[in-house]
Amino acid sequence: MVDADPGLFGPESVTWQMHGDPMMWIAGVRALYLQALHPRAVRGVVQNSDFRKDAWGRLMRTAGFVGTITYGTTEAAEQAGARVRRIHRLIKATDPRTGESYGVDEPELLLWVHCAEVDSYLQVERRSGFPLTAAQADRYVDEHRHSARLVGLDPVDVPATTAQLAAYFERVRPRLAASAEALDVDDFLRRPPVHPLLVPARALLWRPVAALAYQSLPPYAHELYGRPAAPAHTVDRRLRTAGALLRRIPARLRWRLPPGHILNAMARLGPGSRPTPYKLRSRAAILDGPGRAQQQTAGGADGGDSRRWRTPG
Repeated sequence: MVDADPGLFGPESVTWQMHGDPMMWIAGVRALYLQALHPRAVRGVVQNSDFRKDAWGRLMRTAGFVGTITYGTTEAAEQAGARVRRIHRLIKATDPRTGESYGVDEPELLLWVHCAEVDSYLQVERRSGFPLTAAQADRYVDEHRHSARLVGLDPVDVPATTAQLAAYFERVRPRLAASAEALDVDDFLRRPPVHPLLVPARALLWRPVAALAYQSLPPYAHELYGRPAAPAHTVDRRLRTAGALLRRIPARLRWRLPPGHILNAMARLGPGSRPTPYKLRSRAAILDGPGRAQQQTAGGADGGDSRRWRTPG
């Protein structure tokens, strides 16, 4: 157990604790809503995949990637990243208005997808009551420059704190729009195709998840989509209620769902690697110690140590 590979993040990371929380599923749907508002990014998805016919497969593959890079071995995470980069290098999209052809692996598009995911995970988790201090939220953003590197970004160019993440969204907002492709994604997320016998289950189980994910978007996203949402304090209350209900499901039961990343990691590293928010509470005093915030920003966008990042092959 002592020599077992902890993976890219390891049991001491904020990522390890947070990604074991069931509210990550709602956060993932929020990320899809937000990502679709970048016309060039969503065009690459719609033009290169029939997401309506394989939507669940696509969602599970995304969840599988996040699970692998979080709880898998370093080798498994690197292989998953290499696979994503390989696929992205082959995919092109075309702007129907100008005829321009471009690759979906453009740094601008990769950065948008990355930041939309990180922001969605943080927003939903924190607003639903998951115990993250400001310093821990900054650490989470910084940790995910690992995942940015895996998909082909230079970590030096990726936000390292929540403040840098917020500044990024301010810069990119003028380029966002509810394109025809975005509205198609919105329609799909509200009413994903299912077998006729599963329509009642969709209304009972999926619709509340999609609605809450949409409501948790920033106000400018609601304006672009053209669908209003409840006030932020009402959404916060709904997120906390959903979080309280989902967290009552025993973790061992939730983690048995395929492909079992967390249970595999615990088998590899021992029971002390179990993800739990209580570890974050106990470490808060250390993470928020005097001077940490200043140290984190003083080093610049790469945290003051660009040598720790490896360039993907």
